[in-house]
Amino acid sequence: MDLETLLSFKWSIMTPEFIILGVITLLSLLDLFMAKSVNRKLLGWLGLAGILGALISLLSLMGNGPETILYDTFRLDSFAIAFKLLLLIGAALVFLIAISYEPKEGLNEYRGEFYYLFLAALLGAMMMSSSGDLITLFIGLELLSISSYILAGIRKKHSGSNESAMKYVVNGGISTSITIFGMSYVYGLTGTTNLLDMARHVITLADSQHIYLLGLAFFMIFVGLSFKVATAPFHMWAPDVYQGAPTPVTAFLSVVSKTAGFILIVRILMVIFYNIPTEGLGSMPLLIKVQDYIAFLAAATMIIGNVVALRQKNIKRLFAYSSIAQAGYLLVVVASMSAFLFDTLWFYLGAYLFMNLGAFAIIQLITQKTGSEDIAEFAGLYRKAPILAIAMAVFILSLAGIPGTAGFIGKLNIFMGALVVEPAHYVLVSIMIATTVVSYFYYFGVMVQMFFRPAANDEVKFKLPAGLGVVIGVCVFATILFGVAPNIALDFLQGNFNQFSDFFQ
Repeated sequence: MDLETLLSFKWSIMTPEFIILGVITLLSLLDLFMAKSVNRKLLGWLGLAGILGALISLLSLMGNGPETILYDTFRLDSFAIAFKLLLLIGAALVFLIAISYEPKEGLNEYRGEFYYLFLAALLGAMMMSSSGDLITLFIGLELLSISSYILAGIRKKHSGSNESAMKYVVNGGISTSITIFGMSYVYGLTGTTNLLDMARHVITLADSQHIYLLGLAFFMIFVGLSFKVATAPFHMWAPDVYQGAPTPVTAFLSVVSKTAGFILIVRILMVIFYNIPTEGLGSMPLLIKVQDYIAFLAAATMIIGNVVALRQKNIKRLFAYSSIAQAGYLLVVVASMSAFLFDTLWFYLGAYLFMNLGAFAIIQLITQKTGSEDIAEFAGLYRKAPILAIAMAVFILSLAGIPGTAGFIGKLNIFMGALVVEPAHYVLVSIMIATTVVSYFYYFGVMVQMFFRPAANDEVKFKLPAGLGVVIGVCVFATILFGVAPNIALDFLQGNFNQFSDFFQ
């Protein structure tokens, strides 16, 4: 590629990514040359400023038609912008949680790495949302994954953190190898790595052996990505990693990483496999044929996540199984394949972002103060810190799907999407309702501790850091606002993204 061609690309559509990349470079250089005695929380605030700058630049790109550069490997469409908004907002809140993180053994020596590895993972997720090519998708996925492996084990003197990183690396390596093997089949049959070119090519395939190989590729890619979003039975890594990783990393994995995983699932499945005819031209697409398999996986994930959560005593482990159950609800959206798929997925991921990150901010505060992650440490929280208890109650009620919260509206959208299609997914919706009721037992168990159990030590006072205070305040406000007036978010989505009509262009 000559210089003239390189300069001809419209690089402005990558401004948010360039800002994040520039801040990563700046933080790594500052961390390298700063004296060890200097508190590196300053780097955290610089990183947060970079995320906010990227968010502002992304908002300025809204309203543009679908644009591509680098031979269609990077595309900026409505889907990319909408989900990058979630990624950047989630990353900003995680950064505020990370700045306030103070483990017992100290973190200042590695705090600089802590921040720019978060940004590197965010950059990978953003690249995934804008990728129009299997190669860039895979590079974005690995940038996110490798950064997450290191972040999970950043507490080098903590055995739980070391164990979580090891398990995450092993399971992540397995999932990556399965995913790339499935991708290689699709590439071999189409002769291209560009997603839209693949979609145009697979429509013409009529050989039953080719269709069989593409079906095999679908299952390998779907299984590999199921590891990434922790759906059953590929969830085995999540509880141990969530428990052992630093709390900000757990929050990041549960929200930002999960959002990126579903972005990747939708990008690949909807672009490539929705167009594959199963019995010649004009026949039912492959993705519709395998709906029942996706639905089965969604049902298993909801059941396992909610039932196993009933026996958990560690709060981070409980939220790990809660996260697995939430992945099951999101798979219902994918399995339904309704006309509202993108809208429902976007709204629920947004609602989950606020209610889960708010809960993790409170979990970090309490576990650091008490030195324990046992659910019993929440006993008597209403008497010691009533505002924190009420905020945590809001997040728990939203996670449980109680009316008046964003979580309820999100679940209602999923129900409606699964029922408006033909044929309607009555069994899947029934399982979702039943498992949601099961979730009340462990969610309300935390509330019982906060409001109805006596505190072991009433004299413990919680000093709320400014960063955590902002996270909790923003998350409570958003959880209630989008529960009472969901039309604000939905009108924003409809008014700015034109129903994602440019997704296949």
